Amino acid sequence: MGQRRRTRLGIVAAVFPVVVAAGCGTSGAPTSGGAPVSGSGSAKLPIGDSKAPMPSPGTCKVGKRDGQPLPDHGCTPGAVNPDVTQSNIKRTICKVGWTKTVRPPSSKTRVMKAKSASSYSLGRTQGEYDHLVPLELGGAPDDPRNLWVEPGRIPNPKDAVEHKLNDAVCSGLVPLAKAQQAIAVRWVTAFDDTGLRVSGSKVCLRDNPSKCADSRHGGSRDGD
Repeated sequence: MGQRRRTRLGIVAAVFPVVVAAGCGTSGAPTSGGAPVSGSGSAKLPIGDSKAPMPSPGTCKVGKRDGQPLPDHGCTPGAVNPDVTQSNIKRTICKVGWTKTVRPPSSKTRVMKAKSASSYSLGRTQGEYDHLVPLELGGAPDDPRNLWVEPGRIPNPKDAVEHKLNDAVCSGLVPLAKAQQAIAVRWVTAFDDTGLRVSGSKVCLRDNPSKCADSRHGGSRDGD
């Protein structure tokens, strides 16, 4: 009986380290540049609410990836416009000029920008008051969780990413929700995270390079 018990304990001891190792690989989402790595979860983005609170002064930090600034995901997770859905994109984000109908007035965003800059301790740093999930991808227009002062020149590299993702969504290459999630989580890797490849002015499917999006913008800036 003692021998059988020792044998069973030996089997359990041999298996247990493997179980623990497997568990470590699935616990917690890695982070990079102030935002969780894309693909680490399928949580939906918040629905836009103009009454959402602005983060307190000095509580947010600008992250960085590939030399580009990223918002603090705890302060600026992104939020979406409930009036934009996959079924109505042709009447909303894929319609040229539509973003102008939902863009909040500068009189409102000017005040919000100053408070947001204070949240990130940016002072008078030059930068665009950026919709993390852009209006042209159905981002919430005036929710503080979807707006932050993106340091740097204007226009900035994120604008081109927004336009190409809009082209991809409107051409049926990528679902709207997937594009929204990718740009909210970490915009600098949004093409990779949505299975896209950009060559010159073309954006195509990485696994099917012959399937490309139609360009709607032609370098214009009807977005953010």
